[in-house]
Amino acid sequence: MARKVAIASDHAGLPLKEYLKENFKAQEVEWIDLGTHSSDSVDYPDFGAKVATLVASGEVARGVAICGSGIGISIACNRNPQVRAGLCTDSTMARLTRLHNDANILCLGERLTGTEVALDILKTFLETEFEGGRHQGRVDKLSMQR
Repeated sequence: MARKVAIASDHAGLPLKEYLKENFKAQEVEWIDLGTHSSDSVDYPDFGAKVATLVASGEVARGVAICGSGIGISIACNRNPQVRAGLCTDSTMARLTRLHNDANILCLGERLTGTEVALDILKTFLETEFEGGRHQGRVDKLSMQR
């Protein structure tokens, strides 16, 4: 059975979003594509919110959000208190954000991350489980209502 993963980008992240959907073969994934679907200028907060809402609802366990740098869309995702979005530029960051922070959304910067590196980051993010233990209390604090 395929794992459902929400994915969205703004116009700057569109090429990487489409590349990941087409080329990620490390495991079976059913992509829930929340847009954008064209290179017309759009606002990254709208697409970060879409991924965050779907992850927070529990409809999907993980999400991927992409913009030019990854910074803006990660801020947008993290406005939802049930989300822990991690901006990752390599697989070590992806592994640690899952192990220690139980991140549920991976954020990527299309202009800063090469396609093969992005595939490796995504694979690591989806395959790494939360370590729990000493990290659980910290994650609980991240998820508290503000």
